[in-house]
This record gives sequence, C-alpha cells and structure tokens, in this order.
Amino acid sequence: MGKTEVEPVEARLAERLAHLRAEHGWSLEELAARTGVSRSTLSRLERAEISPTAAMLGRLCSAYGRTMSQLLAEVEAEPPQLVPADRQTVWRDETSGFTRRSVSPPHPGLRGEVVEGVLRPGADISYDEPPVPALEQHIWVLDGVLEVTTGGAAHRIGTGDCLRFRLWGRSRFHNPGPGPVRYALLIVLP
Repeated sequence: MGKTEVEPVEARLAERLAHLRAEHGWSLEELAARTGVSRSTLSRLERAEISPTAAMLGRLCSAYGRTMSQLLAEVEAEPPQLVPADRQTVWRDETSGFTRRSVSPPHPGLRGEVVEGVLRPGADISYDEPPVPALEQHIWVLDGVLEVTTGGAAHRIGTGDCLRFRLWGRSRFHNPGPGPVRYALLIVLP
C-alpha cells in the first residue's frame, strides 16, 4: 500500500508508533529485540507502508504497556463521550481474518473498554503476552463459537456464553467455523 492510499487511522497509528519509540528512546534494533518483530518491518510500520497484524500490534502494545484500545484512542483527535456506530474505529487484519471495532468512546485515561471482535472461519490468533499483566477480560459470544486458550486452559464459548479471566501470559483466539464468530470483549485494567 503506497503512502497516498493509507487510511487516515493507519497513518495516525504509524505516526503514534514512531513517537512512542522515540519517547522511550529506543532504536529500531532495541524495539525489534523487545518485540520479536524485525527491524525492517518496524520501519515499514512507522512509515505506514504496511499495516500491523493483530499479533504484531499485540507485541507492540506489550512493549509500550498499553492495551490495543488505549493505543488506538491515542490516535484519535479529541475523545468524544458518544461515538455513533458509523463513526466507531474499525481495524482489520486481513491476514489473520480479524476485525476489531472499538465500541467504547476512546479515552486514554479510562480503565475499561468494550470491543467487538469478528473472526472469520479458521482464524487463529495468538498473543505472546498481555499488554498489561493481570488484564481482566470478559468475552461474550454474540454469534458463533469461539475457542479461547488462556493460562493453559482451553475454553469453547458458544452463542450467549461469557468467559471471564485475568490475563497473565499467552492467549489464543480461534474460530473453528463453519461461519464467522462475533463477540463482545470487555477489558478492565488492573
């Protein structure tokens, strides 16, 4: 994707990622060592030449100690109190088959947020670590079936079911199919 084709949110995200690295005083090499993402990929992300995958963005959020919603809220101009559905930030990771809608009005200082996630059939996303240790999550499946692994335990969550847990280590989200799964995710900071 060329510079002229970059979505506004992706351009602001790229700029924010570059500023965060500068704020921490890290070189691309140091950030690569902290995240496991190559130096060249990080450079291309910061120049908005590529969009991050969900797993990659998760690694960056972990390095910077932010949730994904906090990071995305930081690229908003002025956080509103009400966000109509058609103006909620939607981020897509076409590679992994994940669509993430920030339902809560963004604000970096809030301790809770609501996110809508959609995974296409067969989608499988793993996160090495939470962006913030002891992050509390509630996953309420609205349509379909979602398999979530956290703390070494696998959970199969069907339509209407809700799973609550604190996230300390690796996690995995998988849609066994046959259709897409749509879920609400409530995130509460410790």
